Amino acid sequence: MIEFTLNGTAVRYAGDAEMPLLWWLRDIQKATGTKYGCGIAACGACTVHLNGAPVRSCSMPMSAVAGASVVTIEGVATPAAKAVQAAWQELDVVQCGYCQSGQVMSAAALLASNPEPTDADFDAAMSGHICRCATYVRIRAGVKRASELLRG
Repeated sequence: MIEFTLNGTAVRYAGDAEMPLLWWLRDIQKATGTKYGCGIAACGACTVHLNGAPVRSCSMPMSAVAGASVVTIEGVATPAAKAVQAAWQELDVVQCGYCQSGQVMSAAALLASNPEPTDADFDAAMSGHICRCATYVRIRAGVKRASELLRG
């Protein structure tokens, strides 16, 4: 039995310990905000927070979440996440939106640990996210605006 918290609620999982967290989230929990993109942890669409750090859920076995806290786009509510979401709306960052839950999760984790990131900090935190619509300039502007919002 694997026990952990999902978006602040205690949960139990008794299935295959090697099942990817992404499949459990989408197929069993119906938490479909976390997207399947590539299945090899290369695109970032499946990013969730594991104990506050962004991880790729498509390559995270259920066994790795035992005793941990998992937060998805449906449950993220930190001040940094709220600032990112507000900035995304204000600047109309999203085009198709498919990658955005993963982008928001990584941006929120970045700003939670570093509310005034440099361009190099942004590049390091957001590398590995693929946006099919190439809204990278808007995503960068969104993170900068979210940083301003966080600082007041």
